[in-house]
Amino acid sequence: MGTKGNEIIGMDVSKLVTELNKALADEWLAYYQYWLGAKVVKGQMREAVTAELIEHADDELRHAGMLADRITQLGGTPVLTPEEWYKVTNCGYDAPSDPHVRKIVEQNIAGERCAIEVYQKLSTMLKDKDPITYNMALEILADEVEHEDDLEAILEDMDLVKKG
Repeated sequence: MGTKGNEIIGMDVSKLVTELNKALADEWLAYYQYWLGAKVVKGQMREAVTAELIEHADDELRHAGMLADRITQLGGTPVLTPEEWYKVTNCGYDAPSDPHVRKIVEQNIAGERCAIEVYQKLSTMLKDKDPITYNMALEILADEVEHEDDLEAILEDMDLVKKG
C-alpha cells in the first residue's frame, strides 16, 4: 500500500489483517454453505429457498473478493488454503447434512447472525481508525443484515403456508 494510504490507518495493520483474514475465512465457508445448501435442499418452497441461497452465495463470494483485495492493499496475504479457513474462522461451517428446507434456512440464519456480530465488531474496531476498511465492513454488514431478514421472511412464509 502507498505511504499516504498507510498513514491514514490509526491501528496495528497486522492485527487488522488478522481480523480481515478471519472474516475472509467466514465468507468462503458461508459461500460454500449457501452454495451446497442450494444443491441439496428438499421440501416445500424448495425453489424459492434455492433462489435465495444462490443469491446469498453470490454475495458471500463478492464479500470474499472485497476482503482479499483489502488484505492485499494492506500488504497482507489472504488466507491461502481451505484448511486455514477452519483454523481462523469466527463462525465456522454448518454442513447441510439435513436437507429439509426449514433446517437449511435455520442454519443459514445462525450463520448470518454470527456474521452480523463479526462485522459489527469490525466496524466498531475500525471507526475513526481506517475509513476505507470501515466503509467496506459497513457495506458487508448491511448485506448480512439483509440476508438475515430475507431468511427470516422465508421462515414466516413457511409458517403461513403450514397454517393455510
